[in-house]
Amino acid sequence: MGTVVTIAREEGLWALWNGVIAGLHRQCIYGGLRIGLYDPVKTFLVGSDFVGDIPLYQKIFAALLTGAIAIVVANPTDLVKVRLQAEGKLPSGVPRRYYGALDAYCTIVRQEGLGALWTGLGPNIARNAIVNAAELASYDQVKETILKIPGFTDNIFTHILAGLGAGLFAVCIGSPIDVVKSRMMGDSAYKNTVDCFIKTLKYEGFLAFYKGFLPNFSRLGSWNVIMFLTLEQAKKVFIREVYFD
Repeated sequence: MGTVVTIAREEGLWALWNGVIAGLHRQCIYGGLRIGLYDPVKTFLVGSDFVGDIPLYQKIFAALLTGAIAIVVANPTDLVKVRLQAEGKLPSGVPRRYYGALDAYCTIVRQEGLGALWTGLGPNIARNAIVNAAELASYDQVKETILKIPGFTDNIFTHILAGLGAGLFAVCIGSPIDVVKSRMMGDSAYKNTVDCFIKTLKYEGFLAFYKGFLPNFSRLGSWNVIMFLTLEQAKKVFIREVYFD
């Protein structure tokens, strides 16, 4: 909350939405691919004639694949989002490098080359594949488990509980990766990812990987609830339309 107030006071309220256009680009492409491909890939892995509950390891593998595929396509949007958000850190009087998301894409390609849009792809694939598996596979599994409890049905309350569970799993699994990624991007003292992980663990202890856990869970918990609620309702609408057609 202190960070939110400080940013709003020093940079203006709208600074909290820095990079939102690139963020929307990212979610439309990355989110659309990772979620849209999940069920088809899951079905492909087990076979279209499979009957019963799909094993958890197949759900995890499907989510890992779709998360990796999606971020390979969406990496440029991630890069632009991070750079636009970093614009707020520039000292007063220093001219901005970019004047919006589209200008950022064009400027990066013109000054650094097309390949620069895929900077940091390796760590990004690892991070997004793992977090996607934590979100989608856990949502699937938690929802499946809840529906086996007497009295629970496939309704909004079940979706909220499963979404919160998915958010919790995503934060627990993704926080160490996020901490290492952030430190690697902000400090050149680390030789590589493994070196950063070992030094953080050695000098600060295991809990250092979970710094910012509550704000992270607030973000991912609410995000997963809203995302899965919307997804479930959208699926019902489209399935109904296909059925009546």
